[in-house]
Amino acid sequence: MEQIAKLKELIASAEADAEKFNKGNNAAGTRLRNTMQQLKVTAQEVRTAVTEKKNTK
Repeated sequence: MEQIAKLKELIASAEADAEKFNKGNNAAGTRLRNTMQQLKVTAQEVRTAVTEKKNTK
């Protein structure tokens, strides 16, 4: 699934921004919040795809 690869990229990005935010960079906090929202949306897409595939069997 290509969404899993996207989740991995988002997590890597979130980790980098979390470190910067902990060092006092407020802009990194904003990017972190946006990335976390993208993670939520992508995770929901994966859940929906899995449910659809499961129900068609």
